[in-house]
Amino acid sequence: MEQSSVRVLIVFGTRPEAIKMAPLIKTLQKTSGINPVVCVTGQHQEMLDQVLNDFDIKPDIILNVMRNAQTLASLTAHLVQVLEPVMKEAYDLVLVHGDTSTAFAAALTAYYAKIPIGHVEAGLRTYDKYAPYPEEMNREWIGRMTDIHFAPTPLSARQLARENRKQHVYVTGNTSIDALRWTLKKNYHHPLLDQIQPGSRMIFMTMHRRENWGLPMEQVFRALREIVSSDKTIELVFPVHPNPLVKNLAYEMLGGEERIHLTNPLDVIDMHNLMSRSYLILTDSGGIQEEAPTLGKPVLVLREKTERPEGVKAGTLRCIGTDYEGVKKETQVLLRNEKKYKKMAAARNPYGDGYASDRIAEIILKYFMKQ
Repeated sequence: MEQSSVRVLIVFGTRPEAIKMAPLIKTLQKTSGINPVVCVTGQHQEMLDQVLNDFDIKPDIILNVMRNAQTLASLTAHLVQVLEPVMKEAYDLVLVHGDTSTAFAAALTAYYAKIPIGHVEAGLRTYDKYAPYPEEMNREWIGRMTDIHFAPTPLSARQLARENRKQHVYVTGNTSIDALRWTLKKNYHHPLLDQIQPGSRMIFMTMHRRENWGLPMEQVFRALREIVSSDKTIELVFPVHPNPLVKNLAYEMLGGEERIHLTNPLDVIDMHNLMSRSYLILTDSGGIQEEAPTLGKPVLVLREKTERPEGVKAGTLRCIGTDYEGVKKETQVLLRNEKKYKKMAAARNPYGDGYASDRIAEIILKYFMKQ
């Protein structure tokens, strides 16, 4: 890479960040005039490695930050400490994604080092600081420090403008849609599919968020077990998050049911391809709310609020919360009412066309040409 190249440090540490940053990294690596340096913090190391392997990405810097029984405060402090020496190198831009502790700590450390910050997936808001927690405030704080905002939708750009962030805000689409171009396979097969009875309808579920630990998860799991038990055409696939507070409860409440398939976390290729073969998706994840509509799958969001209201407005998402009765009712409506199901499945995806990474690369080049 020539001496005049824009040197970009890309920092991420969790599986969702990796999925969304991977297509951008691949694009930046082939963009003349940009020299990307990949730094992973290892906030979700094992799950992170799966994504890096799937996209054939070899990090330049690896920081193993996780410790047993870390609190949010100790994790954030540790991240800033280990990132500080990294930021002493000569970088033109630090790229962070979304709303994780890694993203916030990297943006803060870059700010301390007076390095410009680029925020991928900027401008999402619920305006409730505890939903999602701590992600909502992480994202807002990052926005205060950011120099180049890569907003996925016009709504996210308008929300930044309302906060008086109007300069260097660009609507790019979401890189999660880009990732599907890499991962979806026409002739895909997974051993799990051999366990699904022919003619069955598969519900694909993910659930892991901090605010849903405990009673909310108990209610969702009870509703789903009853739905599967009462309808022999329904099978549930649930890749279980490794956090013991999630895993232990999932196996206690959902284990032992023939048509409920609890698995270890899936790599991104398996996850996307199994989602594409499902009938319906239930999730409290953010990225899946963007990906599933591209696959033509209705999404029931296991949260009271979402920072992705474009999907709700477009009709691809519905927030149903975690109350037992509500989850059972809303899930059964889509399983029993074909007209309502088809309306959600056919709704247009508002999150982009799969070329957000190309736009971001072009914007970075133009930004530094003007400096």
